[in-house]
Amino acid sequence: MSQVQRWGEEYDGVVAGAPAFRFAQQQVLHVYPATIEKVNGYFPPPCALDKIVNATIAACDPLDGRTDGVISRTDLCKLNFNLSSIIGESYYCAAQTSSSLGFGFDGGMRKRQAPGSSTSSQPEQNGTVTAEDVAVAQAVYDGLHNSQGQRAYLSWQIGSDLGDASPTYNNATGEWGLNIPSTGGEYVTKFIQLLNLDNLSDLDNVTYDTLVDWMNTGMIRYLDSLQTTLPDLTPFQSSGAKLLHYHGESDSSIPAASSVHYWQSVRSIMYPDLSDEEAQEKLSDWYQFYLIPGAGHCGSNSLQPGPYPQDNMATIIDWVENDVKPSRLNATVSSGDNAGEVQQLCQWPTRPLWSSNSSNFDCVSDKASVDSWTYTFDAFKLPVY
Repeated sequence: MSQVQRWGEEYDGVVAGAPAFRFAQQQVLHVYPATIEKVNGYFPPPCALDKIVNATIAACDPLDGRTDGVISRTDLCKLNFNLSSIIGESYYCAAQTSSSLGFGFDGGMRKRQAPGSSTSSQPEQNGTVTAEDVAVAQAVYDGLHNSQGQRAYLSWQIGSDLGDASPTYNNATGEWGLNIPSTGGEYVTKFIQLLNLDNLSDLDNVTYDTLVDWMNTGMIRYLDSLQTTLPDLTPFQSSGAKLLHYHGESDSSIPAASSVHYWQSVRSIMYPDLSDEEAQEKLSDWYQFYLIPGAGHCGSNSLQPGPYPQDNMATIIDWVENDVKPSRLNATVSSGDNAGEVQQLCQWPTRPLWSSNSSNFDCVSDKASVDSWTYTFDAFKLPVY
């Protein structure tokens, strides 16, 4: 997407999946769940977090009109489901040992241990979801605010995996403790603190305001490079190019709302004097955005057997070379009871809604749902596109 923003006139067509917009906010966000736990002095068992996610999926699945194991309308889940209803539900997870592989691979592409790789173990977990567990999950889904209650950034959609909040187990003490995801920690050490360290060693004296300061520093320092937030795509649009943009709705790495916010920014900057309906019609002639129900980061989601687009390249070629403008996006269900089913996904801002649990859905306009995806980041003085 950075190429579209900076050298748009060089392209005829672009397919962009889950772009990492606002890199400063995006990477520091990965440190946010651990900060919640550190600030509150409570580290929920991973099994409790898994229970919260799975119970949320089960409860919100039918809100879209079809029970298929997929939250196709996370907005309806956000508006209608209360996580506190999960308090008291039981969970169980067997003991396990897992390895996290680093980024090193040898010439033969055989995996080997590398810097950043680790092995961890978890004991058997048997308990019930507590109010403290739910409070952590709710804070993660609510997104980062500063100490004045001003919003700094959006977050992952409700029902998305809470992996960044998963603590580490200390075999010596028998307690759960701080686990800082290196996806965020390394950004802070190398790009904010300018230290050659692979992760933060701790979060001592780190507050929510500290995270906001890190975001602000990165936003200003890398505004013309890593941020990837330029909303004026006039060179791209004027050259006649087409943009097909999609994002997994339950992406647990880059929040789906990040892409929604960028689409909204482009619409408001490119067509400031048009009504929403008129601007959307103009924008769809060359820039279309699709949310992929239940999908994770750049792929299908093992927790939700939903659809995923398989032929985006053919779609963009047909649009660019044959002027066949898409109105929906083909996506195929690859697992579960509906494996092989092809769905025609809705173009944003319309949302899918099934009737009577059928196999077909309508693309509906829902202002309350769209509003739930709309954010103002008043923790910053600069506009955040």
